[in-house]
Amino acid sequence: MFQPTFPIRTARLALRPVTIDDLDDVYAFQRRPDVVRWMLGAEPRTREQSRVSVLAMAGEDAWRAEGDCLTVAAVTDAGVIGIVELVWRSQLDRTAELGFVFHPDHRGRGLATEAATAVLALGFDEFGLHRVYGRNAASARMMTRLGMRKEARHVESYLFKGEWADQLVFAILAHEWRAGTRTPS
Repeated sequence: MFQPTFPIRTARLALRPVTIDDLDDVYAFQRRPDVVRWMLGAEPRTREQSRVSVLAMAGEDAWRAEGDCLTVAAVTDAGVIGIVELVWRSQLDRTAELGFVFHPDHRGRGLATEAATAVLALGFDEFGLHRVYGRNAASARMMTRLGMRKEARHVESYLFKGEWADQLVFAILAHEWRAGTRTPS
């Protein structure tokens, strides 16, 4: 089992497991159409749907087996401003998938990049991952800032809200991460 020691502190954030007390903050961004529009199958959530989501995320505080998701809340003095997750995709290949969602009111200040950098550091430096990838065209700029390279563009590869959509795949290897590791700012 891999369970980080929480909270994880960066220059401006505390990263910690999600709790039911985070419901109001999480609902504040999960109810927004501009936030959920890129989430598979997601429509703006009701408060009850956000409660169910928060309860599910609250149980994602460690990797116990392949397929588990490690989910952390990114917290400032304003409360929970976003969520970062690392899904353990393959034990044999030491691979994980990075995902994140942040409240738009906190964009443009590097907070999502700071949080994702800390989570990548956990995966590579503490868990021993070989490769981390992300699959989200809407997050291409952030993944590039994290040092990830675009590996593929799968044209019209999945049905997204009734329309065919492209999928971009970004990835970074452990040795690339170590060569370019920067302290979260």
